[in-house]
Amino acid sequence: MAWSWRYEGPDGTQVAGPTETFSSQSDAESWIGQTWRQLADAGVTTVVLLDGDRVEYRMSLLPATD
Repeated sequence: MAWSWRYEGPDGTQVAGPTETFSSQSDAESWIGQTWRQLADAGVTTVVLLDGDRVEYRMSLLPATD
C-alpha cells in the first residue's frame, strides 16, 4: 500500500493539503517532520497517517500546553 497523510482543521474536518504519497511509513514520517510547521501555519491542526485506507495514527500539530 501507499502511505499518505490526511489533514484536519481545528473542528476535526478534513482540509486541503499536499497530496504526497510514500512507499514506506518511514518516508512519510520523515516528510511530515520537515513540513509540519508550514502545515500548521496553513491552519492544519492534526495529521492522520494512512496506509492505503487504514488509519495508522493521528498526531496533533498544536503546541503542547502546560
